[in-house]
Amino acid sequence: MKDAKIIELEEVAIRFSGDSGDGMQLTGTLFSDASALFGNDISTFPDYPSEIRAPQGTVGGVSGFQVQFGQKQINTPGDYAHVLIAMNPAAVKANAKFMNPGGTIIFDVDSFNQKNLEKAAFKTEDPFTECDLVDYVKIPVPITSLTRESLKDYGMDNKSVLRSKNMFALGLVCWMFGRPLDYIEGYLKKKFAKKPLVVETNLKVLHDGYNYGMNMQHMTPRYMVHAAAIERGTYRNINGNQATAWGFLAAAEKSGLNLFQGSYPITPATDILTALAARKDLGVKTFQAEDEIAGICTAIGAAFAGNLAITTTSGPGLALKAEALGLSVMAELPLVVVNVQRGGPSTGLPTKTEQSDLLQTLYGRNGESPVVVIAASTPSDCFYYAFLSAKIAVERMVPVVLLTDGFLGNGSEPWRVPSMDELPEIKPRLAKSKDTFKPYKRDEETLSREWAVPGMEGFQHRVGGLEKNINGGVSHDPENHQANTIYRAEKVERVVEMLPKLEVCGDESGDLLVVSWGGTYGHTLSAVREMKMEGKSVSLAHFNFIKPLPKNTEEVFSRFKKIVVCELNMGQFSAYLRDKLPGFTYHQVNKVKGLPFTVLELKQNFNKLLED
Repeated sequence: MKDAKIIELEEVAIRFSGDSGDGMQLTGTLFSDASALFGNDISTFPDYPSEIRAPQGTVGGVSGFQVQFGQKQINTPGDYAHVLIAMNPAAVKANAKFMNPGGTIIFDVDSFNQKNLEKAAFKTEDPFTECDLVDYVKIPVPITSLTRESLKDYGMDNKSVLRSKNMFALGLVCWMFGRPLDYIEGYLKKKFAKKPLVVETNLKVLHDGYNYGMNMQHMTPRYMVHAAAIERGTYRNINGNQATAWGFLAAAEKSGLNLFQGSYPITPATDILTALAARKDLGVKTFQAEDEIAGICTAIGAAFAGNLAITTTSGPGLALKAEALGLSVMAELPLVVVNVQRGGPSTGLPTKTEQSDLLQTLYGRNGESPVVVIAASTPSDCFYYAFLSAKIAVERMVPVVLLTDGFLGNGSEPWRVPSMDELPEIKPRLAKSKDTFKPYKRDEETLSREWAVPGMEGFQHRVGGLEKNINGGVSHDPENHQANTIYRAEKVERVVEMLPKLEVCGDESGDLLVVSWGGTYGHTLSAVREMKMEGKSVSLAHFNFIKPLPKNTEEVFSRFKKIVVCELNMGQFSAYLRDKLPGFTYHQVNKVKGLPFTVLELKQNFNKLLED
């Protein structure tokens, strides 16, 4: 048979989608890892249903995983998918609006029966016309029946057979995009080492899917996306939660401190606890508390005892931790709180992304309770900002809140593994001289007190939520409280000396400055780069340091005619900027749909501002 024409692409986005029991997350992850090992730059976006087990076959139960990979730098998972793998009609309905015009839809034709069409609430027997997907390449593949045929000689029940459907789809897509199967084979053999039948059947279906594509070249196009040119080094595909955990591991080694995590499981932050619980070999202590309050209180106790102490949570959990976070402010103990933000309020959208906890993080405590606030911007740089958060906490004796979000925590990208020599040193402010030690005596430069750990003879002192004098005694003196309140606020502001200046991507001055923070980086950067190529005067200032703001923020803002702040909330960072830097007019682009921005919608908003 004559080989099908190979279509060369610079980048492509694929979306795997099906019922939450169809294994789409594993399928997408394995394809992404295989692409990263092939040498492509990648960015992923897992999209989980909010309900643990929504009714099978319904739109609410659809689970998706999108990956964009290419031979150039990839900053986002892609606005729209070039290829959709749909395991049922509900997957088509849920993802129709996320398809690139003229894209390809590979669907399990066996599942497109009347029963499943009704579950997905289609009104006709033609879901593609109903979803306005007429002008798309549609490839019907009998995935279910071919999987049954593949495993007919293994004596397995129907339910067990159909668990392997995702491997057939994975094999087919690997053929279409020239992905080698070696990594996937190795993963399955290791993952199911104690279940040889599972290994054998999944490998059989995987190869049958690959061979199906090879044999049906007349209907399945083949694409080539060449490897990207990247810096030499050791790479691995990593998601934001894992990167955060590893950042703390590196900080513990650099500081010479034991790492302690006290947390309560909450979506989407739980994977940080899971990752650290597996590292007892590195001396990590993890405590799964009975609630959010207990989680942070155990971490504060561990900080008092001289540990690198962290606690992790998401929005509702941060609200519960607020009182104890205030305690760490008053006690002036080093603590890192990681908030992997999700859609709210209350339980809201637990599996969807949002940036709606910023004002809660800055102001959501009683009294004057300033903390350092940092925000990571990509899945891999969660490692560096976790490391930096720990460094600031133990060197300046101050609580730090690290903001990530569901998009970063679950999304993945290639990460060059650094050597420990590349990371800066961390010097905890441990008390040294008992002759001069006073619990609340401050360093003149940083205003930080010393860290005296229980068991250090001659350094006994009281710690608690009541205001103290310099000797550690409870004080109700109004002048002392005024002075300490000013000290605690100024101590946070002086952390700015540890921070880099705000950098501008693009021209240093111009018509429009795009301002973003946290996990919106990839989309705002891509939008600005595309507009620069179109000749537009647009630049980007992306913030990772929220409190304190970088020293040169006001100076950067003053060089542009217009400023637009982009965030996945109703305008929290823009409100904060109006408070801190009131001399500017801040335009806004806001989105609260539980989804990241698209590059297209950002460009449309930016062009409108340039035209006004």
